[in-house]
Amino acid sequence: MTQQHAVRVGFRKSAALAMAALLALYVVLAGDRAVRFIATGEPLGIAVGVALIVMFLVGAWALVREVVFGMQLERAVAELEAEGGMPVPLPRTPSGGADKGDAERAFPVAKADVEANEESWQSWLRLSMAYDAARDRRRARHAARTALGLRRARRTGRQEAS
Repeated sequence: MTQQHAVRVGFRKSAALAMAALLALYVVLAGDRAVRFIATGEPLGIAVGVALIVMFLVGAWALVREVVFGMQLERAVAELEAEGGMPVPLPRTPSGGADKGDAERAFPVAKADVEANEESWQSWLRLSMAYDAARDRRRARHAARTALGLRRARRTGRQEAS
């Protein structure tokens, strides 16, 4: 990992933590406001308070889900790197992102790897990285979630066999 890449990863992690902290603050403040609305005893206030509690619960669930996803993904990438299974780094643009043309040319290799090894979490994680490099974030997240599910199933299966 180059120093520039490490700095970029560190910045992204810091930005994600800052956003998570802001969302947590918002969720807590919305929860406080909900309790205050319900405490008014007015039907409209109670309705607004209940709606805010629902939003509070959804926000808390989303926050926890995304933080857990990020931590699991970070561990999976570290494991893939330790195994020597990381894809070849793509040339970077001046802004630091992967060159879109190179990313699109590398994508069929990652897709073929998944087609040949559908149960390999490592293949799915590399496909996720290819999607991300090609700037297809929706498919990148889907492939990453598939990789994490396969990785979790492999670990659970290994523990049950012991």
